[in-house]
Amino acid sequence: MVDHQPRQLAGRYEVRSMIGRGGMAQVHLGFDMRLSRNVAIKMLRTDLARDSIFQTRFRREAQAAASLNHPNIVAVYDTGEEDVTIPDGSHVSVPYIVMEYVEGHTVRDLLAGGSPVPIDEAVEIISGVLSALEYSHTQGLVHRDIKPGNIMLTNTGKIKVMDFGIARALTDSQATMTQTNAVVGTAQYLSPEQARGEVVDARSDIYSTGCVLFELLTGQPPFKGDTAVSVAYQHVSEIPPVPSSITNDVPDSIDRVILKSLAKDKDQRYSSAQAMLSDLERAARGALVLAPAADSWESPTLPDQDYATRTLPLAPPPAPEYQTTVQRPVALADAEEYEGEKRSRTGLIISLVLLILALTAAGIYAVWKINNPEELPPEKVAIPTAIIGATQGEARQMLEEVGLEFAIAEDREASGAIPEGDVVSSDPEPGKMVEKGSIVTVTLSSGPAEVSVPDVTGLTQERARKLIEDAKLKVGDVTVEDSPDQDKDRVIRTDPSAGESLNEGDKVTLIVASGNVVVSGDLIGQEQSAVVSKLEELKLSYSIREQETADYQPGVVVNLSPTGTVKAGTRIEITVAKEPPAPAPQPEPTPQPSQQPSQQPSENSDG
Repeated sequence: MVDHQPRQLAGRYEVRSMIGRGGMAQVHLGFDMRLSRNVAIKMLRTDLARDSIFQTRFRREAQAAASLNHPNIVAVYDTGEEDVTIPDGSHVSVPYIVMEYVEGHTVRDLLAGGSPVPIDEAVEIISGVLSALEYSHTQGLVHRDIKPGNIMLTNTGKIKVMDFGIARALTDSQATMTQTNAVVGTAQYLSPEQARGEVVDARSDIYSTGCVLFELLTGQPPFKGDTAVSVAYQHVSEIPPVPSSITNDVPDSIDRVILKSLAKDKDQRYSSAQAMLSDLERAARGALVLAPAADSWESPTLPDQDYATRTLPLAPPPAPEYQTTVQRPVALADAEEYEGEKRSRTGLIISLVLLILALTAAGIYAVWKINNPEELPPEKVAIPTAIIGATQGEARQMLEEVGLEFAIAEDREASGAIPEGDVVSSDPEPGKMVEKGSIVTVTLSSGPAEVSVPDVTGLTQERARKLIEDAKLKVGDVTVEDSPDQDKDRVIRTDPSAGESLNEGDKVTLIVASGNVVVSGDLIGQEQSAVVSKLEELKLSYSIREQETADYQPGVVVNLSPTGTVKAGTRIEITVAKEPPAPAPQPEPTPQPSQQPSQQPSENSDG
């Protein structure tokens, strides 16, 4: 049957070329027109979408898968349903899942040639799978369909597990191993409890992962057969071969890990994905593993009482009459072939009985549902996670599309990440399952909140940056300034100043100390008291010496050393002018006696 898929989903996702096809669904390359990114869109076949039980289970499991957030799991972005018109003119609601688009190839492609992969590569792949399973199991979700086709190797070397939740939905819709050829491939990785139709848990995923690891290391699955029933019977009744018997470079420690993961009794397997991962990592390092010896496993006792009391026959049924007098031992190969044919017939009968019981139960449930519509539990839907960040109109449309009512809270909530007027939160919260028709109250963003610039004066850059970011602000430029007030690299101030109001996300400039100050040469010629005051203001130490000079007035600074840019705390020498001493007084000159002869008259002179 050909599906007629719409070209656009929910007015948002453009459906492009088909990139994959399975027995249950088709996968298309899609484009999210709102977020401008490629996505993968998986749409269920229209014939399966007619089953209301299947739709309900699929929706529930798809929403559970959407809640998983792990680097080794392909992300589920959105789910929904689209009304499709099929060729007979009728309408059917087709469920779809919008997933992360992963570029790369599957492990199935890697194994297409039938050759084993290197041991370290196999361990890396399975380690990624186990990491994804450990996370999903803690979230209460069992994958149920671990196989090479559901494990992606991205172009960047990452491991991604796909289709969480889909396998559970397929099981719940009564899909059996014999319905489609696509499921025959899955039978290669079925756990014994799945093959018997029993309830499965996380240890079933452990078994399937062991099957994939076996195939990675040997190039072939642990069990092979012509039909899904024969393969499933081997999962229930036969011990797998030791991997090293097929690929001789597989070490004994990894043989042990694989055979423990493939134990028929799930209580004998690893209790968790983390336990298997730890043992596998020890095996890869050549360390001692916790798994028992590879030859310690024995074939299980079959649940059928007829088989439980029999042993392998040593002779065939009675021979034709003309040979009755001739007795010969039966070759072991003949006995094994005889036993194998009998087991295949019994396995087929068991599978057919299980199928009949399942179909009968489904019929009884359908009749009960028709006759007791009022007793059905209320239908539940998940609140779309995509409403966060959406506009009011977009959020209303998304909620109404899944049957929920839209309401707006009276108060708004500040947000620096979501624009004003768009949806910032909801009550109940996104992703939660609620009854169809419930009211979802959304809270709109009031835009960025106003915050005060914290006071970071005197702090280191690292500490100041943290306080600013804690206040939902960002550090912008960092400038350096000479200052005597702070040690080197300590914050002097901010711009805007501490206490000023900004919007969340705004930038704050830090001004930090250089650890230097400037001693100006202009201080020379000023009074000593003024120069001392300035140096104390610069928090510099100083010493004073005097210099006698007549060129400056006493008390005036005639020299500073050093000047210019100096480290904070430097000692400055101040030279101050001192009046020189007065010159000594000069004595007055003593008069000298005259050298001319006396003019007095001589006694002998004439009178």
